[in-house]
Amino acid sequence: MWKPEPALPDLHFLLDRAGLTREALLAQYRQMCLIRDFEELIAERYAIGKTPNFNMAAGPIRGEMHLAVGQEAVAVGVCSLLTDADAVVSTHRPHHHALAKGIDPGRLAAEIFGKNTGLCRGKGGHMHLFDAEKNFSCSGIVGASYPQAAGAAFSFRAQGQPNVAVAFSGEGAANHGTFSETLTAAALWQLPLVIVIEDNLYADSTPKWAALASTHQSHRAQAYNVPAYLVDGMDVIDVYAAAKRAIERARAGHGPTVIEAVCYRYRGHFEGDGEDYRTREEVELWRTLDPIERLGKRLIRLGWADDATLAGLREEAARDAAQAIAFAEESPLPEQREALMGVFA
Repeated sequence: MWKPEPALPDLHFLLDRAGLTREALLAQYRQMCLIRDFEELIAERYAIGKTPNFNMAAGPIRGEMHLAVGQEAVAVGVCSLLTDADAVVSTHRPHHHALAKGIDPGRLAAEIFGKNTGLCRGKGGHMHLFDAEKNFSCSGIVGASYPQAAGAAFSFRAQGQPNVAVAFSGEGAANHGTFSETLTAAALWQLPLVIVIEDNLYADSTPKWAALASTHQSHRAQAYNVPAYLVDGMDVIDVYAAAKRAIERARAGHGPTVIEAVCYRYRGHFEGDGEDYRTREEVELWRTLDPIERLGKRLIRLGWADDATLAGLREEAARDAAQAIAFAEESPLPEQREALMGVFA
């Protein structure tokens, strides 16, 4: 899956073919840093009040929490190619997708904290985010992103709009019937749909080898006459190159594509996860492939950045993340009279 770092001429060739410029790569580096800093600050705040005995209902952030630290390259590589009008349907692990799609970090943080200034006025929480301006939504239901994104794609096609719908999922979700049903309809109707599978090797605590007879979920797409790419999800350039081809194909009216990005989450399936199903050595091995460090080293090799440039981008990202968390913490909780407002009856 992972090859030696390409020689500089080969790296230039890859960037030229993908249409990636210095400015684009620097923006992707900063965006990945923002996502990383944002989620690590959320993890810190989430832990408050939940020790010594883990209590999901305690602290300033309540309920379950699923973070994507380590998977930033998949979200940024795909979403940097999208417009606000393109639809993204995410999962129960949605923060990296939301930020990569351009959602305001402060309003996202406020929603996670259950505050009145949040995307859904604090009523959705971290697994039920919605932003109409950015055409972004997510669901806590595993496998739900496929048909929901297909519905958006069907609407785009029916209205003659040149937009694309992207469904993100984990590799475990592709074992659900919605994956097969969506591929059937999308291929038959040539919908402008891109399915992005974040293959982080574990469906909750179940390793992929224990639940999947084939090696990769992307192989299944071929049975539906849908093209598929298997990419290095720890390499934003590899993700971007495949996503560009898939999105251009969808916009041109040539139908759906599946992208499987092999990646890794450094934290547990959820905060509080004992992680008995994997070793510390495995986690540390994957950290050597960190997507942010990897891109930073490439920018330096290309002569497109130096240590000071990258440090400046990291500082900007850290400041934005800290400001988002501060905004959430300072925002008011919804008033009691708002409990039934905005609820369909």
